[in-house]
Amino acid sequence: MTKHQRWTAEQIPDQTDRVFLVTGANSGLGLATTRALARRGGHVILAVRDREKGRRAVAGITAEQPDASLEVRRLDLADLDSVRSFADRLRADHPRLDVLVNNAGVMAPPRTLSAQGHELQFACNHLGHFALTGLLLDTLTAGRDPRVVTVSSVNHRKARLRFDDLTGERGYSPMGFYNQSKFANAVFGHELHLRLTRAGSPVRSVLAHPGYTATNLQTSAPTGLWRVVFGRIGNPLFAQTPAEGALPQLYAATAPDAEGGRFFGPDGTAELRGAPTRVELAPAAADRETGRRLWELSERLTGVRFALPALA
Repeated sequence: MTKHQRWTAEQIPDQTDRVFLVTGANSGLGLATTRALARRGGHVILAVRDREKGRRAVAGITAEQPDASLEVRRLDLADLDSVRSFADRLRADHPRLDVLVNNAGVMAPPRTLSAQGHELQFACNHLGHFALTGLLLDTLTAGRDPRVVTVSSVNHRKARLRFDDLTGERGYSPMGFYNQSKFANAVFGHELHLRLTRAGSPVRSVLAHPGYTATNLQTSAPTGLWRVVFGRIGNPLFAQTPAEGALPQLYAATAPDAEGGRFFGPDGTAELRGAPTRVELAPAAADRETGRRLWELSERLTGVRFALPALA
């Protein structure tokens, strides 16, 4: 795909009999992704922290698409106990999962620790998705054209991993730690691709980012100045709609030519908006030592080990 081919959701192939799991599916990019997949016949599992909000999202979709195949399940990605319980129940009910869209995230809150003592953004945006992917890997392996789509951000290029202070105890910046979590997403998606390829797995690991999209992530999560910058100034002037912002992850999840290891984002200026196209991962996110170090740390912090041979 080149930036001259303007891919839209109308080009999503028929997804009948395919099972999707979308985290953070009750609003924003997750809701737009769920709606588009359901419209093309996919069965979508909405993984949401608030079950009632998930039910309202389903009601909104079925009002437009009465035949949509949807189910709501509660998942708190910041709590690793919740991730394990969710994965156990899902595996019992769904022996096959075709696509996992690691979409959910929190952005720029005050410094907060998760139930297990990890910084909230790193816990939710990275560790929860790392654990969920590992716990569902065998279910994905049984899928048809199985994929893991991890949603990062253009901001991953601004960050590095602060291995010496991942909880922000020595110094915390809301946006700095958000950027770090999105960098971790990028590192994870790339490292997962390498390990799946080494193992000869049929599962593809694909990365995507939405550019600058108007969602409640910008307007409800950040505090103080950041809420003003994103909600009152940035969104009206520059942001695209959730339906537009979701296109790169929809492309990664469904396009036949979305190869493992690729990264998709908007084709416009600074990758802030536009049609999905292949974009470049920051070189630091593809660094082999960084990938190995984050992977081993994530295994230790989550207690989840992927059933794959180790990379040499």
